[in-house]
Amino acid sequence: MKIIRVNKLRKEFKSYERGEGFTEAVLSLFKRNVKISKAVNDIDFAIEKGEVVGFLGPNGAGKSTTIKILSGVMHPDGGSVNIMNYTPWIDRRKYVANIGVVFGQKSQLFWDLPPIDAFYMHKSIFSIDEKSFKTELDKLTKLLSIKEIMKKPTRQLSLGERMRCEFVMAMLHKPKIVFLDEPTIGLDIFAKEIIRKFIKKINNKEKTTFIVTSHDLEDIEHLCDRIIVINEGRIVFNDKTTKLKVNNKKYVTIKFYDKVNLTKIKKMKNFKVVKKLSDYSVRLEIDTSKMSLNEIIKVFDNGQKVEDIEISNPPISEIIKKLYRA
Repeated sequence: MKIIRVNKLRKEFKSYERGEGFTEAVLSLFKRNVKISKAVNDIDFAIEKGEVVGFLGPNGAGKSTTIKILSGVMHPDGGSVNIMNYTPWIDRRKYVANIGVVFGQKSQLFWDLPPIDAFYMHKSIFSIDEKSFKTELDKLTKLLSIKEIMKKPTRQLSLGERMRCEFVMAMLHKPKIVFLDEPTIGLDIFAKEIIRKFIKKINNKEKTTFIVTSHDLEDIEHLCDRIIVINEGRIVFNDKTTKLKVNNKKYVTIKFYDKVNLTKIKKMKNFKVVKKLSDYSVRLEIDTSKMSLNEIIKVFDNGQKVEDIEISNPPISEIIKKLYRA
């Protein structure tokens, strides 16, 4: 079942330009040159209930503008958005009762008050009945291990502890859709793992739909079933995360018993040196449409004292960068 439908969505911004110097400044008082930039340029996509979708794009691509429209913060200039049979910017009061948001760089908690006070304020705003509130709070408290920390003033919490409380705040009213904007920014690997496991568990159990925007591509790899990539206001990729890696390019990491002869390897056909990892190992990029994996193994196992060969897909970050450049 499609929970989000976006059709021909468009948003433009006006800016004014003038030349340099005093004369141009005076002339601009009477006549200004208008520049129109298309932040979102007739995009279409749909999201199924229970999907975890990564929404990616370089700075200025139209990613944030689209998310603001989907969350009801901004009005578009054209097109339509249907989310759970609501138009976000028209049915805002009813709509926001069904969504949650977590911003990695903007807190919903109160600096001098403990998170538990913010949770009770959230209960009042969303008119959550006492029984449902306690049941949900108890469940989320156990999942994110915040029983002790939620009674401390927010200012005394570490970033990882605060982010766990931010997730509780966003999930207390049991939203059907949650927008995550850089949810793990600045966190250490242990805190990231806790957040990712929590998102997966809620998604599997509650079938909550998550839309993730992040520059940490590990978040995308670990969490998202599908990726939508936007660049210059247009969608340039919209498919399963695994499809990004279904191509002919492979990485081959080779460890030798003797020191790497980089000059010799660079002269070999069908191989591109990605990185020399150490005196004894090197990472290469190969095109499997030109050379099979068996042929690769034979080439490097032919009297060159190979200790180990590892074949893998390029990391998702490299593929995304190529999409941006294209």
